[in-house]
Amino acid sequence: MADLPFHDRADFDNADRGFVAKLSPALVRGADGEVVWDNDVYAFLDGDCPQDAHPSLWRQAQLCAKQGLFEVTDGIYQVRGLDLSNMTIVEGETGVIVIDPLVSTECAAAALRLYRDHRGERPVTGVIYTHSHADHFGGVRGVTDGTGIPILAPAHFMEHAVAENVYAGTAMNRRALYMYGQRLPRSPEGQLGCGLGMGTSAGTVTLIPPTVDITHTGQEETIDGVRIVFQLTPGTEAPAEMNFLFPDHRALCMAENATHNLHNVLTLRGAVVRDARVWARYLDEAITLFADRANVAFASHHWPTWGREDIVRFLSQQRDLYAYLHDQTVRLLNHGLTGIEIAETMRMPPALERAWHTHGYYGSVSHNVKAIYQRYLGWFDGNPAHLWEHPPVEQARRYVECLGGTSAVIAHARRYIQEGDLRFAATLLNHAIFATDPHSDARYGEHRTEHRSEHRGRDEHDAAHHAEARSLLAEVYTRLGHGAENATWRNFYLTGAAELADGPAAGTADTTSPDMLSALSVEQVFDSLAIRVNGPDAWNERFTIDWYLTDLDEHHSTTLSNGALTHRRTPSGDGADLTLRLTRQQLFDLLTTGAPGALAHIDHDGDPTPLQRLATILDTPTPNFPIVTP
Repeated sequence: MADLPFHDRADFDNADRGFVAKLSPALVRGADGEVVWDNDVYAFLDGDCPQDAHPSLWRQAQLCAKQGLFEVTDGIYQVRGLDLSNMTIVEGETGVIVIDPLVSTECAAAALRLYRDHRGERPVTGVIYTHSHADHFGGVRGVTDGTGIPILAPAHFMEHAVAENVYAGTAMNRRALYMYGQRLPRSPEGQLGCGLGMGTSAGTVTLIPPTVDITHTGQEETIDGVRIVFQLTPGTEAPAEMNFLFPDHRALCMAENATHNLHNVLTLRGAVVRDARVWARYLDEAITLFADRANVAFASHHWPTWGREDIVRFLSQQRDLYAYLHDQTVRLLNHGLTGIEIAETMRMPPALERAWHTHGYYGSVSHNVKAIYQRYLGWFDGNPAHLWEHPPVEQARRYVECLGGTSAVIAHARRYIQEGDLRFAATLLNHAIFATDPHSDARYGEHRTEHRSEHRGRDEHDAAHHAEARSLLAEVYTRLGHGAENATWRNFYLTGAAELADGPAAGTADTTSPDMLSALSVEQVFDSLAIRVNGPDAWNERFTIDWYLTDLDEHHSTTLSNGALTHRRTPSGDGADLTLRLTRQQLFDLLTTGAPGALAHIDHDGDPTPLQRLATILDTPTPNFPIVTP
């Protein structure tokens, strides 16, 4: 900590540079009057760092909380601090190009209004999505309805934008509540942002499909008289992402590939593992392509970097950061170290440690190393003892039994707390909770392979011991959170403590919006059904449905057998139990919204009961499943 350059105020100077005006109050409401964004709640960050926060994270939160309209360079402005991401506005010949219109329509509309209040009523003449994460497109209908204007995005944008939010959306959204600390108080003891920004808004998420795909590096487009040169960077921070240069402005947009923190190779909310190797290579390519042509580099989060020398230093250190993590992890895994062992031994080069923007406020060295290991070798570390371990509840019961019961486990945990080993205390107390939770027998349902033996100590059933373990673990999580430099780790620990005390939140926001659902391809509609089939309930079901989409002139076939719903792009022939002739919208209504009576208006042959049987075997996801308890 003493080696960190707290005297260096360059980031604060850059974060304030070009300031035009704040939104005052920094409060955005939805149509129903509910608050969807409040940046003023972070006013406490003006004070000195308290003992309940890591000083480095406190500094990052102070920078991320800066809010308002900023001039990046002549003709380019950013609105920062009105959502997790930045909205960038580029002035053209007749209007403005909007880059990354935030998470929600309400915040995007407020950001555009702030710009117009100070720069005039310029129409939106184009939109650019830098990549396929919702905080970079969700607010688009707050700035435009898309009529008659180009909307640019990297190739395969729609596929990835929709798939991430639909397939595993329920689980990701539940974990995102922990990651962003959505239920935590905004206070010195609570949520201090997430390192990448202050948090996500709670407004309306929308999506307008792109009209122009960026398919290759070097592609040049002109929007409203503004020239743009693109660099495609798939597989970096998002599966579909791109950087781009405004050559006439000498301004470089780095999307989310280079921000003022170590990013995630695997986000804690869950996603496909990103490729740190190609991430570093695309950063190097950006230096080669654009460094001599740019006076400022800005991104979809944080504040810009000005001057060629500083831009090259910033991008080079970001490049070396991901390259070092990748190469050293692979080197050490080839020496036989596991992901956890590599994470414990990894030490970053001193020059990178001294650079503020390489610190793990959002990603971390620890969980990024494990992600790189996972990308190459998967979940299994090669040790046969870890090949067929018991699930958490059964494992916890055996550990607690071996340690002499819940009271003994708690006593051991208290000793480790006193010795300062909060990490192992958390492990012990987690076992105590999973072994004694009165609802733990229901966690695995029909999938449980073993039942608890009657002779195991009644101690595990003792509600008093269970409550004591929960209270103590909440205290441990709170202390771990207050000591974390990483904002998302802090939020996970503190949210875990809150849920141990009060239980899971009543529910979380829907993972999909009407725009997101309507953007599903036909294949994705069938895929989204297949992952909801309750396999055991469907073991004895077998039927085939042919679907002819009249407006697309496409034939599809779905077959349910052995609990699996499979899809092909050709009709089944004469073997279909039911044949439907319908439009894509009718398919959408029938399968994704369950519109009552939809089949009555659809031309069909055969037995309609397979549709009814399909409906009875579809699971409804659980949006508030337990995480810190069984």
